[in-house]
Amino acid sequence: QYAERAAINAPMQGSAADIIKLAMIELHNRYENKNQTKMIMQVHDELIFESYRDEAEQEAENIKTTMEQVANLIVPLVVDVGIEKNWGLAH
Repeated sequence: QYAERAAINAPMQGSAADIIKLAMIELHNRYENKNQTKMIMQVHDELIFESYRDEAEQEAENIKTTMEQVANLIVPLVVDVGIEKNWGLAH
């Protein structure tokens, strides 16, 4: 049973990994030489950014939009964002 579940799940997990990598490339290219906002880490299906407070809300919206539009799918990608002083509080 485990092997069957793993075989069925693999394409979905692989596709999700591909989508987040596409988003990472897009966002890296956007922020590489601009702004004070920087991508600092990826954890599973999350991207963690560091930003100045006065840029955080606008940049969070830009990041959310980029991630939701990175792949053309029938089912929309839904991205949640959190802004906090540290990663643990952002959940």
